[in-house]
Amino acid sequence: MAIVLLFSIIVHEVAHGYVALLNGDPTARIMGRITLNPGPHIDPVGSILIPGILLLTHAGLLFGWAKPVPVNPLNFRNYRWGEITVSAAGPLSNLALAVAFAFLLRLDLGNVGVVKMAYFGVIINIFLALFNLIPIPPLDGSHILAILLPP
Repeated sequence: MAIVLLFSIIVHEVAHGYVALLNGDPTARIMGRITLNPGPHIDPVGSILIPGILLLTHAGLLFGWAKPVPVNPLNFRNYRWGEITVSAAGPLSNLALAVAFAFLLRLDLGNVGVVKMAYFGVIINIFLALFNLIPIPPLDGSHILAILLPP
């Protein structure tokens, strides 16, 4: 579960950085954050301490976060479009991962470990996508809502 959560959070953050780059902001690329290597994304508290405590205490809930990918919206070619697409990229990447894990689950390869990983992959990624769409700062939903609402 922890491996799937860490991988999913990293993909979420990389998606933000990559879409920011497509919109004209090279900040994440310059800082080496458009990588699936976990090292640059690890937040000591959110990626190790909190998930570790939750796993060790059998809390029944696994939660964590990575360092946010740095984005400078002033570099976007189109500010509004850039803000919406960069903010939506994270939750959309989680939905894409949920579909990929669901496909793997549907294949039913007969390996209990793969089936559990795929099951957790679907659940975790759907949760991450929906949670990040909540319109409360600093979550992605708050950025999307701020752009869509009138000034």
